[in-house]
Amino acid sequence: MEQLNGLVESVLESAAEYELWSPHDTIVVAVSGGPDSVALLHVLHEISLTRTPLSLICAHVNHGFREESRQEAELVRSLAAKLGIPFELAEFDIPSVMKESGLGPEGTAREKRYEFLIETARRYGARSVALAHHADDQAETVVMRLLRGSGLAGLAGIRWKRIEKKVELIRPFLRINKTALVGLCKEQGYTYAEDASNLLTHYTRNAIRLEVLPFLESYNGRVRQSLLQLADIAGTEDEFMETETAKCFAGIVSANHGKYTFDRAAFAAVPAALQRRLIKLILNYLSAGSSSADFPKIESVRRGTLQEQPTTWILDLGGGLTCVRQYNTILFSSKPPKRQVSYTYQLSLPDSRLWLTEIGKVMTMTLLERVDFFTQGEDSGKLLAWFDGDELILPLTIRSRLPGDTIKVMGLNGSKKVKDIYIDDKIPASERAVIPLVCDGLGNIVWIPGVRRSMHAAVGRHTTSVVLLSLEEAGKSEET
Repeated sequence: MEQLNGLVESVLESAAEYELWSPHDTIVVAVSGGPDSVALLHVLHEISLTRTPLSLICAHVNHGFREESRQEAELVRSLAAKLGIPFELAEFDIPSVMKESGLGPEGTAREKRYEFLIETARRYGARSVALAHHADDQAETVVMRLLRGSGLAGLAGIRWKRIEKKVELIRPFLRINKTALVGLCKEQGYTYAEDASNLLTHYTRNAIRLEVLPFLESYNGRVRQSLLQLADIAGTEDEFMETETAKCFAGIVSANHGKYTFDRAAFAAVPAALQRRLIKLILNYLSAGSSSADFPKIESVRRGTLQEQPTTWILDLGGGLTCVRQYNTILFSSKPPKRQVSYTYQLSLPDSRLWLTEIGKVMTMTLLERVDFFTQGEDSGKLLAWFDGDELILPLTIRSRLPGDTIKVMGLNGSKKVKDIYIDDKIPASERAVIPLVCDGLGNIVWIPGVRRSMHAAVGRHTTSVVLLSLEEAGKSEET
């Protein structure tokens, strides 16, 4: 009993530190039949009887891989019956399911196992599912992620608890090594099954356990403990960085209709570690948590953003995600930027209201007598321009931009290309497509709303009537 009591105390200490459960919680215990999970069920059962009242459910999955699978299911069933714990069994033909899922055998088995465990937790109203991952599993996981290339989140290894589909997955054994668990089973006479597939080194985890870690131990006999310490340190520092990234996101990122933007200068002022995490967080939001944001993609965005020379570019990040730099604005979207649309409308009196459906805006033309004319600002949310009613040649044409367009800008001798004006004003390429051009009856561009007006039909001291043009969003127009 001494070894059982020691493990109980260790588990209770971890449970208190990481808030793994509360009194009277219902917990589904995943029991494969191996020594780790058998020990977990016994330890939690002992805790529920003597220390903290818990309701336990024993859940077992028969993956159908091996001939012994059915015998192992019966072993776990009899263990649950002996302890007086409800038993739940799921049986899958993983080789057949694998053909539909497109995943490998391990991935398919894991997916179906977690699906069953979470569904069982929901049926029983359980707060959590307890899994028997232990310290050796943690060390192996850290090595696997080191070999793949990983940041802090990966080096943190297996988490003490995490939420999956609103159910907590908890690991009470993460500080206990496998030797102690096997020792408990032998000391107490707990029957367990040995999985022969654990000796097959064509599985990556097995190869790390049987070959890589023993090799590393020849250089450092405490390498497993070192890996556990690395996981603990990385985990706490990763949590801190996640908090700081959330603060940074709230401070400099604007979210609007599934698009995320930030200013280049604000981003450049943030430490590089937060820059990478901020980009990853945005991409995670856009891909609904199933991140495909690898380091090269994140670094491409980061380096492109930090270029000081004003520029524009588009990066295809895969999975329908794009990042666009529009001078000093960085925009992330799950859809490609809008392409240039083509349209042409005419506007004249008395029909003086025009819906530009392609760009979602409304153009209005109003004729005012000079006595009614007064200067207005643009704080109304509208873009406004005034013209001499006697000199402005109607009908007006409102159209999309064409290659080679020029405008005779007021106060400037000669004409200037519209493209050059957009570049000089640092108007993002994605916004140029929704700026209409207003032309008079002779085809001269007289107004680029929000950008420039031409020298044509300027209002002066001899003006007797004024044509007022306004452009606004279609939604705002309908509200008024």
